[in-house]
Amino acid sequence: METNNLRSINRRRKDPNAPKRNKTAYLFYVLEQRPILLRENQELKISEVSRLIAQGWKNLSESEKGPYRSFADQDKIRYQQEMEEYQKTKEMK
Repeated sequence: METNNLRSINRRRKDPNAPKRNKTAYLFYVLEQRPILLRENQELKISEVSRLIAQGWKNLSESEKGPYRSFADQDKIRYQQEMEEYQKTKEMK
């Protein structure tokens, strides 16, 4: 238990002004599918919904994953741009 306390003490705090990380293609898929599954199957547990989403992603063809990958690519560019701006302001301090 002591090692857990030491880890949290030595851990750096995240700067609240830092840009949010970019989302992956899978995460864009999850964000689209979760509300649909929950609307259709309100009795499902969160773990079951996650399992169904993962199965759905696994069964998608590469062409069906394409739109999600393009969203992820766009978000990666957004993150890189925001990170450059953040680094500039951080250097000015």
